[in-house]
Amino acid sequence: MTVLWTGGEIAEATGGTLSAGFEAGGVALDSREVAKGDLFIAMKGEATDGHKFLDKAFAAGAAGAIVSEPIVEPHVRVADTSEALNALGRAGRARTDARVVGVTGSVGKTGTKEALFAALDRFIPGRAHRSLKSYNNHTGVPLSLARMPRDARFGIFEMGMNHAGELAMLTRLVRPHVAMVTAIAPAHREFFPSEEAIADAKGEIFQGLEPGGTAIIPHDSPHRERLRAAATPTAERIWTFGRSEEADVRARDVVLLPGGGSLVTAVLPEAELTFTIAQPGEHWVSNALAVLAAVEAAGGELGVAALALADMAGLKGRGERHAISLAGGEALLVDESYNANPASMRATLEALASQDVAGRRIAVLGAMRELGAESADFHAALAEPVEAAGIDYLLLVGEEMQPLAKALGGRINMTHVPDAASAIDALRGSVEPGDAILVKGSNAVGLAALVEALAGGKY
Repeated sequence: MTVLWTGGEIAEATGGTLSAGFEAGGVALDSREVAKGDLFIAMKGEATDGHKFLDKAFAAGAAGAIVSEPIVEPHVRVADTSEALNALGRAGRARTDARVVGVTGSVGKTGTKEALFAALDRFIPGRAHRSLKSYNNHTGVPLSLARMPRDARFGIFEMGMNHAGELAMLTRLVRPHVAMVTAIAPAHREFFPSEEAIADAKGEIFQGLEPGGTAIIPHDSPHRERLRAAATPTAERIWTFGRSEEADVRARDVVLLPGGGSLVTAVLPEAELTFTIAQPGEHWVSNALAVLAAVEAAGGELGVAALALADMAGLKGRGERHAISLAGGEALLVDESYNANPASMRATLEALASQDVAGRRIAVLGAMRELGAESADFHAALAEPVEAAGIDYLLLVGEEMQPLAKALGGRINMTHVPDAASAIDALRGSVEPGDAILVKGSNAVGLAALVEALAGGKY
């Protein structure tokens, strides 16, 4: 086991009291995720208390724990385990010589983070580290920092927020050398008075930039200058990416490929390269340009990054593709079930429209959550991209989709159901060889169950 933390280091970082020496190879907050040799942090939350799961954690092989209550197993005792997690994250960041990249945005941040990791890990195999899944909040970010190996050369950290001030706190933990905003869109609009306020909140990421750092912002965004103003006090360099000829990193040519994906010629300040993006959709062209900008700023290699973009598969819930075996052939399932907002809905519908399809285009669209008072208008506005996508059959899921159903009228073959279970029933037995099925909605709608049913042939 490679030692990530010793008990003494943990005690020093957190200001806690060490009961007995131990060495940990990993860090976990969930007892179900503990592997042999891990450090388990017994977090106290509103719904549960990690101290109740210490027996399970040690039974799973935990080497030690951070606790705020007395136990007999090896541990570091602190006054507040949440504060200890932050302290361990800060210590993990302080001891590394890695080049650190911070990623945020209303859409595209997880995919961009994963693409960046693929590019930098391919450049120096085994020496890049990133936050797993969507560990991008007040617990996920310090956990990801605490998990960073001592010898990492690159660290890529996703940061999310749904309230002003959250990113300012997170970015001061991460202290990135490169900070990126992928895009601004009306996600979490329920918590913000305007899209400009969302841009201001995303711009907080630049407050944590290390001296000499680089800010990367979307050139084609209407909020470009707002983001530039947020970056100016801390960034030595501000690079923009986009389709405009004025962008610092731009796509000069984009050719859509028959099987999905794109062939792109990109121009950077001191380089030009032509490469393939495996993932379909205009939004992935934008993501790829942001990745190239970050790789260049972090000291990676552009040619290696291009190879990584060509090989990158879709992520579970965020573009993962499944071939559904049917009598007489296969159907294509595109899993976008993890998240949805107006911008990402439009982008994935456009990607479905560009997909070569032998059969029908089927879209299963779940409600978009956290859109606030304008939710009905945002849902109704999807009528235009739905019609432009050439959908043959539309399955709407959730009460919030009623305004879209009304806006479409009878112009599209459509079914509207209340929940994911009803959607499974509505689609059962109707998928045919050659069909392409897009499943997209906010995670709370539960469309992952529909994806599982379709991918597992249980429909």
